[in-house]
Parts: sequence; structure tokens; C-alpha cells
Amino acid sequence: MTMSACLSQPPILSFTDMATSLTEIQQAHAHMIKTGHFNNTFAASRLISFAITNPDPQTLSYSHSVFTRIHDPNSYTFNTLIRAYANGLNPQNALPIFLQMLSGHANVVPDKYTFTFVLKACANFGGLREGMQIHGHLLKNGIGSDLFVQNTLVHIYAKSGCIKSARNMLDKMPNRDVVSWNALLSAYVEMRMMELARELFDGMEERSVESWNFMISGYVNVGLVEEARRVFNMMPLKNVVSWNAIITGYAHASCFKEVLLLFEDMQNAKVKPDNCTFVNVLSACARVGALSQGEWIHAYIDKNGIGIDGFIATALVDMYSKCGNIEKAMKVFRSTLRKDVSTWNSIISGLSIHGFGESALQIFSEMIVEGFEPNEVTFIGVLSACSRSGLLNEGREMFDLMTRVYGIQPTVEHYGCMVDLLGRQGLLEEAEELVRTMPQKEAPVVWESLLGSCKNHGNIELAEFVARKLLELNPQDSAGYVQLSNMYASVGRWDDVMEVRSKMKAQKVNKEPGCSMIEVDGVIHEFLAGEGIIP
Repeated sequence: MTMSACLSQPPILSFTDMATSLTEIQQAHAHMIKTGHFNNTFAASRLISFAITNPDPQTLSYSHSVFTRIHDPNSYTFNTLIRAYANGLNPQNALPIFLQMLSGHANVVPDKYTFTFVLKACANFGGLREGMQIHGHLLKNGIGSDLFVQNTLVHIYAKSGCIKSARNMLDKMPNRDVVSWNALLSAYVEMRMMELARELFDGMEERSVESWNFMISGYVNVGLVEEARRVFNMMPLKNVVSWNAIITGYAHASCFKEVLLLFEDMQNAKVKPDNCTFVNVLSACARVGALSQGEWIHAYIDKNGIGIDGFIATALVDMYSKCGNIEKAMKVFRSTLRKDVSTWNSIISGLSIHGFGESALQIFSEMIVEGFEPNEVTFIGVLSACSRSGLLNEGREMFDLMTRVYGIQPTVEHYGCMVDLLGRQGLLEEAEELVRTMPQKEAPVVWESLLGSCKNHGNIELAEFVARKLLELNPQDSAGYVQLSNMYASVGRWDDVMEVRSKMKAQKVNKEPGCSMIEVDGVIHEFLAGEGIIP
């Protein structure tokens, strides 16, 4: 629309276009009826347009009611409602509008936009059969050669899993653009067909930044981080999505030192990080204890006026907790106005790690009072806090509360916390009974916890039984051998120590050396047990 047209249009249309809520749309509707503008089909159709970007059920229902009151809907009116439904939770509702357009309005002819929107609806609800019927219909109407429509057809076939049909469609297209290629490339990536994706990518006539990002994300999703890095390094132009994709890949692979190095490179490349970047990098800082780098990111967030809530608040609390500054973690938590369950879980876990069990329980009580419903992770943090602080009665109460009040079925982690709590209190028989009755029969980590408690309390007989159970579950796991050997050594049973070590040798079981990372003067160092620092 030209500037003169914008200036000359009735003010109510400008108000309608700028509306941010359904209430404002309703106000515009009332004004149009009062002034007679609703009798203008184009003006009335503008009321429906709000649902395209706000396709919630209430808005769509209202838009549909507006549509039924337009006396002479045109193709723009139909297309607007079809597009709104295609973007919503029930995209199949676009089809009746399309059929109404075909059968009930002789003067209204579907155009390329109609077919594009209705095909998108089919793709979004998995309507392959309907999509194929529409494909046949548009061929009869002579619209099948339109690039916009053909790209949508590639998309629907690819998204519906008909990869061969999508590829065949692409190969027959006389003219293709980057959207055509990306429609199939994204499907290959989503289905983890990375060999086909790479073959297509290498043969693409045109690539955009999005194409490269698809490949990086695809390799990351199948665990091929180094392949993703090679694609990343080859990119002629990178955006924040590119950086986030590769940073996420290394974060998922637990290569936290590389995450921090990439973040530094991102800063040098003058690419502005976003919330996804901050969450991944703060998580890496937490895992390697890089407090100064985490503090720098916190300062960057404050300096740039980025709101600390949701994921960022959770990541900051987690970083400060794991880097040893529980006071700062608590300060961030208290200053966060919009918390979610993850934020509460993070501070409860942090307090637990630092041995503040009673404080963790107090935060849990605040969480309930403020109307947040705890989840599985919440109770892992609470039970862990009880275990570390020796709060036996409270731990039993929380375990009962979790199952009886909130209906959460205990996982291996919950049982592990309870076994650890009982074991620390010397209640080994009760701990053993809990392990025997838990539904997860093969849970080595819980048996290892019980074995550790047996060692701490000198119960050799039960320790031998638990160790045998561990070896039954996993003969190649060194944990049972090592703990039993250490316990024999603690009571001077050296013959038994030698026997355990001989069994380890016979079974070819090796104990993996421990690996740690630490920040010294802003530099991350990595070292193995028994070795010097590796810069």
C-alpha cells in the first residue's frame, strides 16, 4: 500500500491493523457496524486478519463469526480465514472454509494464495490424502506451475514423510529457489537422514544462511558435533542461530571448554548473543566452575537491559550455585520477579548442594504457597537436601507427599535419594528393603549408593551381598569392585582385597580415571586424576 493510500484510509482501519488484543478487535468491529464500514468487504476482512498472528481458539472463533456476517466475501476474505486456521491449533478447520469457497460462491475463484494456505494446513495436521486431492485440483485449474504453490507441495510431501514424492516434485520443477531446496532439506534433517541431507546440500543451486543452519542442527541432533563444526567453519556468513546451533551441540556433548571458546569467538565476530546463547554458556560456566566468566555474562545481561526471568534466571541461579556462590544465587533468585518452576528447582538444588537443607525446605514451602506445582525435579532437589542435611523425618514426609498428594511416581533418582538418606542414618536394612521393593529392578546407581553406606557403617556382610548384586547387573562396571576392595582394605582383609583385584583383572575391568576442569585467573584448565594440569 502506498503512503498516500495509508494516509487516506479511514482511521478505524489503522486502529484495526495495530490492534494487540481481541478486545480491541471487538471495539473496531463495533465501530465499523456503527459507521457502516462493515458493509465494505475489504474493511470487514481486516478484522479477520488479526487471527493470522494470534491463532488461539477464542480469536479464531470470533474471526469465523465475523466471516459468517460478511454478505459478499471475496477471495481475500476466504484466504485470510483459511490462513488463520492453517496457523492455529486445529488446521484441519481450514478445509471446510476451502470447500465452501469452491461450492458456495461462484464468483469467488481460488488463487495461488488459497492453495498455498490450504496446503500448509494439510501439512500441519498431516493430511496427506487431502493434500494430494488439492494437488490434483490445482493442476486442473492451471496453477500447478506456480513456484509458490510448488514449494508448498514439496513442503507437504516432505513433512508427511513422502520423501520420494517430495524429491520427485523438486526434481521436476523447472524453476527452483532456495525455499524449494530448504523445504526438502529441512525434512531430511528432521527425519535424521543426514546422508541424504548432505547429498542434497552439496548439490543445491542456491544456499541461504538457513540452509547451513539446517545442516549444523541436523548433525548436532544425531551427535555428530565435529561434522557440524566443519559445516559451521565453512559458512560464508553466520548469524546468531548458527552460533547457537554449534554452541548447543558442544554443550550437549559436554564439551564445555569448547562452548566457552566459541562464545569468545562469537564476541569477536560482533554477533549479538540472545537468550539461547546465554543459557548454554551459563550452563557451561556452571559445569566447569568458571565463575568469573559467568559473572561477566551476568554483567553483560544487566548492562544491555535484558530481563532476568525464566530460563536466564534459572541458568544464573544454577551457575552461581555450582560455582560456589550460593549467596549470589539466592540474590538473583529473590530479585527475579517472574519465576517459573525451573527457577524454584534451581535454587532448591543449589541450597541442597551447599548443605542448607532446612533453607531448601523453606523455599519449597514458599513455592507451594505462591501457587507453583512441584514436579519430579523439584522432589529430587528436596529429597537430596534432606539426605545431605540428615533430615530423616522431613525426607520421609516429602517422599510420601510426592506420591500421595502430587501423584508423582518415584524414579530411580528419587529412590536413590531415599536410599542415601536412610544409609547415612545407618538404617541399612530399611534402605535395602526399599531397594528390593522399587519397581526399577535394574538400577545399579541405587545399589552403589547402598554399597557406599555399607562401607561407611562397616556392614561387611550386607556389602558383600550388594556387591554381588551390582556385578550381576553389570560385570564390567568397576564401581562394585572398587568399593568392596576399599572396604576390605579398611578392615585389613588384604587377602580379600587381592581376590577382588584378581577378579577385576580376569574380567578385564578397568577403572576410568577421574577428569576435572577448573578456572584459574579466567582460564579453564582440565586435568586427569594422577596427572598435572593440562592447559
